[in-house]
Amino acid sequence: MSDYDVLVLGAGPGGYVCAIRAAQLGLKTAIVDKQWLGGVCLNVGCIPSKALLKNAEVAHTLRERGKEFGFAFENLQLDYSVAVKRSRQVSDRLTRGVAFLMKKNNITVYMGTAQLTARDTVRVTDKDGKTTDLKAKNIVIATGASVAVPAGWPVDGEKVVTYLEAILQEKRPASAIIIGAGAIGVEFATIWSAYGSQVTIVEMLPRLLPLEDEEISAELKKAFEKRGIRCLTGHKVEAVEATPNGARVTVSAEGQTQVLEAEQALVAIGFRPNSKGLGLEELGVHLDQRGFIVIDERMATNVPGIWAIGDVTGKLMLAHVASAQGIVCAENIAGAETTTLDYRMMPRATYCQPQVASFGLTEAQARAEGYEVKVGRFPFQANGKALGLGESGGFVKIITDAKYGEILGAHMIGPEVTELLPELTLAQRMELTPAEIARNVHAHPTLSEVIMEAAHAAEGHAIHI
Repeated sequence: MSDYDVLVLGAGPGGYVCAIRAAQLGLKTAIVDKQWLGGVCLNVGCIPSKALLKNAEVAHTLRERGKEFGFAFENLQLDYSVAVKRSRQVSDRLTRGVAFLMKKNNITVYMGTAQLTARDTVRVTDKDGKTTDLKAKNIVIATGASVAVPAGWPVDGEKVVTYLEAILQEKRPASAIIIGAGAIGVEFATIWSAYGSQVTIVEMLPRLLPLEDEEISAELKKAFEKRGIRCLTGHKVEAVEATPNGARVTVSAEGQTQVLEAEQALVAIGFRPNSKGLGLEELGVHLDQRGFIVIDERMATNVPGIWAIGDVTGKLMLAHVASAQGIVCAENIAGAETTTLDYRMMPRATYCQPQVASFGLTEAQARAEGYEVKVGRFPFQANGKALGLGESGGFVKIITDAKYGEILGAHMIGPEVTELLPELTLAQRMELTPAEIARNVHAHPTLSEVIMEAAHAAEGHAIHI
């Protein structure tokens, strides 16, 4: 007889949510993690970084915009270590909350390293080397991903760092080279530059946030350069070195090479799946060429009773996607009514300043797929709430199919746009058109009116522009 109906390996946003949903459905559930309840997201990722970004917003306002708001300081002092300590308090509070939820739902927690020794057996080794064998009818792999660092790059945790060291260090670098202009790169550029660090971003691809719509990338670069952030897009990193005074990064573009030096270099170029050493290959679980676990729409692997969710699957490496996968996985295990996920339509949020939010197809992708495209666009510059906040840069862009009015995607840059995503993703899921969004009365003055106006624009009759 199995010890558990469901055994989840990994207690991040995918794993712990999957465990809770499984327990709610009446399944005897346990969860294993080698380090943290809440995983990277709650402990050293999404959550503490947002606390740091709030501090950065205040710091930027005080340092750069005091005169605009009527503030004057003779000797302004900004203590970055306090921001980090506050971020740790926020993180600790949430991880304690996850521990409470495990108890509330009668989920047994094991802390240690897990390895599958059979299709229905997991061996857990704790920090003291003690082993426990657990049996389960269903095993869910939710082990996440780790930073990808090219061979030869000397990550020492001091001069050359990853997000992990960067988010925990209480002293900000006076100058920094950030390698990679994805979400992590642009968020740390926002944080450090707000406190006065000299920041250079190096990106091999032609633009910042290269997976976003081209207009969004261009607007972000303009905003970053206005903040004094140097943006070297289309530059390949040839070498990374630690020096007595910091870090040296050699980059090249169009046949020209230059050497950058700073107190610290942050490597933020991507992640690799935590799939090695789990015993998956021995059990015949299919992995792709990069090591990500192959799953179907049910979150099932090719081996009955073994499931996978979150970053280790490589579907879309976002915490909220992992949580959604966890719920679908638990419901499929229990035989409950559930849904399937359309990863292309999942919301994407980047918390730099200005914020970036999107889902679905970019304009270029929609045209490449053969759609007759209509675009509704509206700037925050014409929005009363944005002007009142003093954050009037950016715009909302809605991509629609001209033939049927179907929403194909949306792309936003500006104040708190990450909070505006749900209206549009829900509209797309429920097959609403821009005409119906435009007819939905939005409270005034709110930032959400820009969504309404962009919808009007898609229909050819924006009101306030």
